[in-house]
Amino acid sequence: MEGRRDRKKRQTRERVQTAALELFTSHGYRKTTIAAIAEHADVATRTVTLHFPTKEELLFADDPFAPEALAARLDTRPGAALDAFGEWMRDTMHALDERDAQRGRRPGETWSLRTKRARLIAEDEDLRGRARASYYELEQLIAAAIGKDLGLPSDALAPRLAAYTVVGGLRELYMTHEARHRSTSTEELLALVDRVLDFARAGLATLRTR
Repeated sequence: MEGRRDRKKRQTRERVQTAALELFTSHGYRKTTIAAIAEHADVATRTVTLHFPTKEELLFADDPFAPEALAARLDTRPGAALDAFGEWMRDTMHALDERDAQRGRRPGETWSLRTKRARLIAEDEDLRGRARASYYELEQLIAAAIGKDLGLPSDALAPRLAAYTVVGGLRELYMTHEARHRSTSTEELLALVDRVLDFARAGLATLRTR
């Protein structure tokens, strides 16, 4: 159970992050100041910097799709790596929906915010670099798990290409025509996740027959 103090801290973090994303979207990431974010969130400037030491952290902190969580799932998986990854994505997304419902957020709000975040990152060279660095650990975990399935080292071509396909496909998912023309519901997004995984599976099957 979340204590009152922890709940207030978490609510402040969420309010600041939401305010930052709104201002980044309307005024641009570079032009938005910490002071403006504090004012928009109705908190002191120092409160913002205590929670988020840099402006980048407002976009990258508290990511639910953390490498540690994926590593734990892959370590205990009973089946294929890509199947375990798909289950992890599904479970994480459903858990986020449940969390939003408990906190009184409207359905799809998390995915709407993540769509805005993805587009902001794509538009800024420095943010794209930070994102690529954060995704690299996920790629390594997936490549190692696929390599284990195939009896190959994690840096062999097949596991590396498959891992890059999965992470790259999910990274770009919000920018695709399909995502822009669907609702931001969990099941709609999971259908696109499944297509990315199917593409990776097809690539692996092609490589294994050569």
